Amino acid sequence: MATTEYRSKVPFWRDPVKRGHLFQAAVLLTALAIGYTLFVNTQANLQRQSIATGFGFLEREAGFEIAEPPIPYSAADTYGRALLVGALNTLKVSSVGIFFSLILGTIIGISRLSHNWLVSRLSVAFIEVMQNIPVLLQLFFWYAIFYEAFPSPRQALNPLPGLFLCNRGLIFAVPAAHPSHVWMLAAAGVGIVGWFLLVRWGHRVQDRTGRLLPVHRMGMALTVLLPLAVWLLAGAPTAMDVPVLRGFNFRGGLTVSPEFSALLIGLILYTSAFVAEIVRAGIQAVSKGQIEAAMSIGLKPGQVLRLVVLPQALRVIIPPVTSQMLNLTKNSSLAIAIGYADFVSVANTTINQTGQAIEGVALIMLVYLFFSLSTSLFMNWYNKKMALVER
Repeated sequence: MATTEYRSKVPFWRDPVKRGHLFQAAVLLTALAIGYTLFVNTQANLQRQSIATGFGFLEREAGFEIAEPPIPYSAADTYGRALLVGALNTLKVSSVGIFFSLILGTIIGISRLSHNWLVSRLSVAFIEVMQNIPVLLQLFFWYAIFYEAFPSPRQALNPLPGLFLCNRGLIFAVPAAHPSHVWMLAAAGVGIVGWFLLVRWGHRVQDRTGRLLPVHRMGMALTVLLPLAVWLLAGAPTAMDVPVLRGFNFRGGLTVSPEFSALLIGLILYTSAFVAEIVRAGIQAVSKGQIEAAMSIGLKPGQVLRLVVLPQALRVIIPPVTSQMLNLTKNSSLAIAIGYADFVSVANTTINQTGQAIEGVALIMLVYLFFSLSTSLFMNWYNKKMALVER
């Protein structure tokens, strides 16, 4: 009550709370005025140059092809579908890159702490080299390797039946399309869900009785056997789509292009070096007393790492690893430098053909914002789940 009476008597220019409110209002009004001015000037400039505005161009015919579309696409499709193909290509390379970066980075981070001198030094060399070479140069290097070191399709390397390696990419045989494949994928999904439920059940049994059940082996068997059973019920189709050299290129099979391969390898090697250092720091953050206590009860080194060290290290590892995952997703936009049709590449082509740069750049920002926020939300949920719960 006394504070309120005091403030009512003090002039507003001497009251820090009122001055703060006044300053915030001034900043907000200034930002709104600048935004309004930019909007008006942009609209006037676009009208003077006869450039259309809005997102109506998304319904027009694109008129350009996209290599390696993950969904059916042709030049007769709309700009909207072309941008969707680009977004899916970005999602594909980011997802695969994050998955393998985490695996390789974890292995190298653990090897960095190995008592074997050679393994430890090789890990250090990998980390130092990959961290200190810009990722764009790595992409150029791997792209040049694919085009300069490998032969043309007519002289393609054939290390295994149905597998060819040339400067057009990696071409290999795949099972021919069959209706049972959809059901096999569904069965694999059911198996993965069953694996997850088995793990939760195993944890409850272990908490209640102390018994450690082989739930992972059971879940793996379930994930493999269910699709196998569907395949057998469908008549065990074995037809293969084998690549065949016709003219100057292969037809059939599945092709992994040099652009996708170079982009993926460069992103994985670059990001895994940073992940390795994060894993190494997380492991070293675990108290040595924890390790000694685990070994004193007879656990083997592998069990100590898997059951004691890594679960505690995850609490330190997850936040910085999230940043590396976001960096990999954003670094994937460098695909335009080596000709891979990611979202930025497709959006640039769209901007060049339509002239609607503002809308195109806005779409690029929105797509990468969506990818980044989705990754952050998931990793924040996982980090909260792994946090130490205190009584």
